[in-house]
Amino acid sequence: MKENPKVVVVTGGARGIGRAYCERFAKDGYAVVITDRMDEEGEQAAAAIRENGGIAQYVHGDVIDRAQMTAVMDTAVSAFGRLDVCIANAGVLDEGHFLDLTEDAFDRVMGINVKGVFLTGQTAARQMIACANGGVIINIASTVAILAVEHEGFYPVSKAAVVQMTRVMAVSLADHGIRVVGIAPGATKTPMMAEQLADPVLSRVIEARTPLRRAADPEEIAGVAAFLASKDATYMTGQTLYVEGGRLVLSLTMPER
Repeated sequence: MKENPKVVVVTGGARGIGRAYCERFAKDGYAVVITDRMDEEGEQAAAAIRENGGIAQYVHGDVIDRAQMTAVMDTAVSAFGRLDVCIANAGVLDEGHFLDLTEDAFDRVMGINVKGVFLTGQTAARQMIACANGGVIINIASTVAILAVEHEGFYPVSKAAVVQMTRVMAVSLADHGIRVVGIAPGATKTPMMAEQLADPVLSRVIEARTPLRRAADPEEIAGVAAFLASKDATYMTGQTLYVEGGRLVLSLTMPER
């Protein structure tokens, strides 16, 4: 175990891609602070990292509560002395066609997916500035930030907002030595997509619209996050990388085989 490791905070880190971020950064030598509302799964994720020789701590946190997110960032610094990377991963899906959507659905999705990214980024940035070491904030968007999907409610709208917020944050925080970048995953094998991937019809649709003909493994998305946080990406800020198996460059669907 190296002394004074770099520190990463991951929101929504208890499962899915969030847990994959935690495991990858722990493998890369970071001290990992996992925050989520699912306490049991979050504690399990932290324990699994420690069992494998990593450094991890779980802290309950709701991304739409400023006081809780401030406490998460304070905990990271008090426990490990610094904050180097923050991954704003927490988010929720949405379902429904436009004419059926409700104000409550709008408030819920935009609250967690947009306000949550705002509060996460702002509280993390303030700690990074206080630590005077710079840092990297990685916002998690989605391929549907560009693609219109008629049945996913406000989810595409919220993720488009995250892409633009990434640009705004990058410009605002550049003089503080903080880089802000984004990842927009395509279909990924997570608990959120388990039902779709288990459906033979929907699984074939995902394959047909994706040149690589499969959903991503969470570890593949985590590898992109590791790159964006690394020295190899020090001249990148404001960009969102679309990690989607080629979906955005496909005009129609892949031929049957």
